[in-house]
Amino acid sequence: MKKNPYIAPITVAVLVVLYFIFYGYMATVVDDMPSVARVVFMAIPVVMIIVMIYTLIERIKEIRKGENDDLGKY
Repeated sequence: MKKNPYIAPITVAVLVVLYFIFYGYMATVVDDMPSVARVVFMAIPVVMIIVMIYTLIERIKEIRKGENDDLGKY
């Protein structure tokens, strides 16, 4: 049976994105937080989600090129 090389990167990306969504949600739940701090605590997860999606897209491009062992070049 041939293994699908997309499963691991997609699973990790989804879990990390869910974590940052939860982190951003928790920043909105706190009532006594100043609005500047709330914006900062919301901006960090948004930026990290964008970086994670970009990294996932790059990894999928590498897999499509046939580069399955991304750690082998280091």
